[in-house]
Amino acid sequence: MQQADTISAIATAAGEGGVGIVRLSGASAIETASRMFCAAGGRKLADAGARDLLYGTVVREDGRLVDEALCLVMRAPHSYTKEDVVELQCHGGFVSLREVLALTYRHGARAAERGEFTKRAFLNGRLDLAEAQAVMDVVQAKTEKGLEMAAGHLAGHFSERIRSMREDILALLAHLEAVIDFPEEGVDEIVVEEAREKVSALHASLRRIVQTAHTGRILRDGLETAIVGKPNVGKSSLLNALLREDRAIVTDVPGTTRDTIEEYVDIGGVPLRIIDTAGIRATEDAVERIGVEKARAHVKSAALVLALFDGSRPLEVEDEEILALLEGKDALIIVTKSDLPRVLDTERLQNLAHLPLIEITTKEEEGISPLAAAILEKVYDGEERLGEGSFVADLRTKNLLEAAADHLTAAISTMDQGLGLDFISIDLRSSLEKLGEITGETVGDDVLDEIFSRFCVGK
Repeated sequence: MQQADTISAIATAAGEGGVGIVRLSGASAIETASRMFCAAGGRKLADAGARDLLYGTVVREDGRLVDEALCLVMRAPHSYTKEDVVELQCHGGFVSLREVLALTYRHGARAAERGEFTKRAFLNGRLDLAEAQAVMDVVQAKTEKGLEMAAGHLAGHFSERIRSMREDILALLAHLEAVIDFPEEGVDEIVVEEAREKVSALHASLRRIVQTAHTGRILRDGLETAIVGKPNVGKSSLLNALLREDRAIVTDVPGTTRDTIEEYVDIGGVPLRIIDTAGIRATEDAVERIGVEKARAHVKSAALVLALFDGSRPLEVEDEEILALLEGKDALIIVTKSDLPRVLDTERLQNLAHLPLIEITTKEEEGISPLAAAILEKVYDGEERLGEGSFVADLRTKNLLEAAADHLTAAISTMDQGLGLDFISIDLRSSLEKLGEITGETVGDDVLDEIFSRFCVGK
């Protein structure tokens, strides 16, 4: 299903670099490249094999040199898009790459849309839709675990599970419709009972996958985590300890942090977007007051709150205000400075908070290990640490899985009510269609356009 036109785009990140790549894909990709690339020794691109790499120069129409380059030719179907693909691997200069790209336009290519190379890979059967979506997850992975999850999806592990379920539903449908086609045989109760067992098993499998969405989204996008507390409880020290660098200023002067500091940190493979906030207290300082209001806002918006309390000081009014802010939030109570003599009444704090309590010190390398373990426990929520691409990473897929499971619930209800097999078939077909939207077998063009519009140009 090759597209009639040829597309081109810069496939490497903007800015200066060692190498910059201009990629072409389509029926005339090789012909377009041959008009602007001169191979050393006079070799013709038209004579290049399925996967040949040639050295030469990129030249303008009047023969003036633009850049030296390597030209990689990948003939259909042995390419990412399963079309003829050419990559001009030039020096990574912004101006030179723009000129090379402009030449491809002048010689017959058109500008690629966002994600169009991957969209063509999907349309040509190189990837299914779940695998295609995983491409950007690989590109945007923030930790090794996030990359492992995305790579598992790209390798087709998740798609295999969905296809297996679709095959089970199709086999069940075929059996039920065979019974429907021969009504003179009567509806055997054993047939319905066997169908119910199979549908129930499929329903349970779908629900288990849906439950992984919480962890999957965190592994892909990161967990927004706010560090809050009154001044001088060790918020900035905790941020520095998590980052293993002196990112935030630490002093004994209350109110040092007046604005938020945001950084990504890898906790056991889980990306946390850590937000260090200003100490929450009453203040007459206009600038600090803005920081305190920002801190309160981040408590409301964060997915996880790390609420710090100084173990060497008694519980104070500011502490109680912070506890009030935590109501209804997913949070951890962190008692800091555990290396100093204990003054804080942790039992009272625990009774007021009704949240997990962890004691840490940021002065030792292993001092925050209990906190890291508690964060991982919250993220995985009792799930296995990582199966082969088995986590659901995006909301669209989760919604489709839930819809497919709901249709199976309806099929079970239909059986329990003793309704006809044709009604059961309707629910099963609806579930089948929802699963097909995940892998792309039953998806509309508008959905495809929306999905691939999130990709970067060149991918």
